[in-house]
Amino acid sequence: MTNNKTTSAKKINDRKWYFFDASNKVLGMLASEIAKVLIGKNTPMFSPNQNTGGVVVVTNVEKIALTGNKMKKKTYIHHTGYPKGLRVQKMEKVFEKDPRQILIRAVEGMLPKNKLRKERMSNLHVYVGPEHPHKAQEAAK
Repeated sequence: MTNNKTTSAKKINDRKWYFFDASNKVLGMLASEIAKVLIGKNTPMFSPNQNTGGVVVVTNVEKIALTGNKMKKKTYIHHTGYPKGLRVQKMEKVFEKDPRQILIRAVEGMLPKNKLRKERMSNLHVYVGPEHPHKAQEAAK
């Protein structure tokens, strides 16, 4: 008699930590790599209905590279829900205020639009500069 059981992924409590340096990396390429790790597609136990991804720490986000003329031309659009509530911001202004927001918005847009999105985004830590408070996890890998 053979054992033909289908195994499914369980929720992971002990996640693997991944560290990325954003210096001179193109925004879209880096964001897609991070999204794959957050979703868990790089692991053998990937399951679309479970959060099997790792924890991602990104440093030096202020040195990220953009192709073309995106810094001047790209806009972020948000509507408040009220009449005349359309809010438009240039990428340049967002980058001046908080450079982390550009990468966070790019990664969030690449994640599936489902109930796990918020939980997966909580596993993303973005820092300006090379310092971050997760040195212990970096040494443990």
